[in-house]
Amino acid sequence: MSHDQHTVLRSMHDLGLATWFGGNLMGAVGLNKAAAAAHDSTERTRLSSIGWAAWWPVQGAAMAAHLVGSVGMLRADRGRVATDSGATANTVVKSVLTVAAIGTSVASGVLGARIGAQAPTPSATATEPNAATPPDVAAAQKGQKPLQWVNPALTGVLIVLAAQQSEQQRTSSTVRGALGAGLTSLKAAVLRAA
Repeated sequence: MSHDQHTVLRSMHDLGLATWFGGNLMGAVGLNKAAAAAHDSTERTRLSSIGWAAWWPVQGAAMAAHLVGSVGMLRADRGRVATDSGATANTVVKSVLTVAAIGTSVASGVLGARIGAQAPTPSATATEPNAATPPDVAAAQKGQKPLQWVNPALTGVLIVLAAQQSEQQRTSSTVRGALGAGLTSLKAAVLRAA
């Protein structure tokens, strides 16, 4: 794979993940809080739903870009991932967390669509019902409340793991890893001979 192709894949991976993380965090911190400030309690779910519906196509594109970049980088680095236990472990954890983040994002979108389909409806906040909130909307809000924080938490961890994986690819880390493995093998051979 050419250097330019790898740069494009890494950019898709990183920009997709950054957009996915940032949009979820801004939605939880900014959009939902702004909607909760509406004086009319029936407007809270409507305003939040409008914002999230506008965001969803961008988030979907970000998730897709991240996946394409991830798969492309994995194919390009498959030799290192197969032989370096640190890279293997990182890749496995990232893969599991990516699937979890996709699942929570989709679940959040489904719950948000249920809330939006009945908006405007009385509500304490965008993710908290009040006594006048219909039961099906209240149930969706109760599911939505933790997901608004789970999604940025999962994607935030993915960003940290991506940074760790980038450091593993640095020549000095690779050389240290190879030297460390060589010294460990030498030490084991000496101990067996003794």
